[in-house]
Amino acid sequence: MNERMKDSEAESHVAVFQEQSIRRTWHRNQWWFSVVDVCAVLTESADAGAYWRKLKQRLGAEGSEVVTFCHGLKLPAPDGKQRQTDCADTEGLLRIIQSIPSPKAEPFKRWLAKVGYERIQEIEDPELASARARALYEAKGYPKAWIEKRMRSIAVRGELTAEWQQRGVREGREYSILTAEIARATFGMTPGAHKALKGLAERKANDNLRDHMTDLELIFTMLGEASTTEIARRKDAQGLKKNQIAAKEGGTIAGDARKALEAKTGKPVVSASNHLALPGAPMDGTTAVPPTPTKPAKRKGVRKP
Repeated sequence: MNERMKDSEAESHVAVFQEQSIRRTWHRNQWWFSVVDVCAVLTESADAGAYWRKLKQRLGAEGSEVVTFCHGLKLPAPDGKQRQTDCADTEGLLRIIQSIPSPKAEPFKRWLAKVGYERIQEIEDPELASARARALYEAKGYPKAWIEKRMRSIAVRGELTAEWQQRGVREGREYSILTAEIARATFGMTPGAHKALKGLAERKANDNLRDHMTDLELIFTMLGEASTTEIARRKDAQGLKKNQIAAKEGGTIAGDARKALEAKTGKPVVSASNHLALPGAPMDGTTAVPPTPTKPAKRKGVRKP
């Protein structure tokens, strides 16, 4: 599989079923899905984690082999950190779904098969992934000019993570450390603080910060990451510590450019604007959309597993 494509983050870590998100990761040449997220979708339980724990205990007591289909893999948690989560591949999920009483089970099975088929197509023709990402952004109401910048930012990010992989940086926590280093030097804040400014911190874990960036924020993000890639190559940075230095230097280049622009325009680049109000949300940074407090939706109760 093309590693650059794997790390492109073009909807790579989240799938959507009936407007609900399912976290996933590419492992052993196939998709692995968060079992808790699947339970949340199928049961509408107020505590999907507790539902899965109880179901797992019941299946174990019955001697079912379903639990052996699960593996603990790292996925983004609500606090933004990578945490180990029970995941299952398509076969394992189908076995688990059979144990959950839900009218959504059959549509979910069809969706699961479709997601797997599309992934096979994308491996054979990587341009399909890009085309589908563009179509998804268009369907959400993003301006075409913004979409082109976002797609370019995905390519720049993919080039950077491919470089990190070749230089001994471990995917997950170490990628997050280096990303935060670039962000601090570029914007003067961590990605977590940036998400909080945009009103995303208290929302669901799959809110991708870059999907809520303005044009200028995307441009400076690309500059910081592209600079980091070039510096890492020139210095032949190996391991986390050396690449951390490269990340800070790359981000500083973007940060200096940002400060120069702000000095000329008298306007900050970092914005509270977000994508939550689309269609019609300003994505050019000219008008900030203040974060809107949201209350968690009440979920219907379901039968206990």
